[in-house]
Amino acid sequence: MNDNLKSNDAYRTIGEITKELGLVNKKTGHLQTHTLRYWETQFKQIKPLIRAGKRRYYSKKDFEIIKMIMFYLKEKGLTINGVKKILDSKKNTILDDNDNSSLYRRNLKVSKLIKNKVKKISKIVSELKDLK
Repeated sequence: MNDNLKSNDAYRTIGEITKELGLVNKKTGHLQTHTLRYWETQFKQIKPLIRAGKRRYYSKKDFEIIKMIMFYLKEKGLTINGVKKILDSKKNTILDDNDNSSLYRRNLKVSKLIKNKVKKISKIVSELKDLK
């Protein structure tokens, strides 16, 4: 089944999840599925269905949790223990069954906007230095 035709609530394979998250080795182009398997050992919140042949299938909720973990690790620079504390916190409304994932997406968009602005400013500063 084509990824684009899947329902938003459909279970995804480990390969589909790693592609969507961009977890690809830049040199070889291979998917870094080992990263997700490692995160499963570290974060009890990730609970994929494991079928025959140990094939993993992730729910929409698993995917949202994985995106949040990646955001905290890669974008915010937290350690695994730091992310565990956030996920274990009872105050964490993002993991609520009401699916408040829009908060995560909003933070990610803001983070990307800030990065783009910093790049533009750095380019301008560099151009100004060249003018001297």
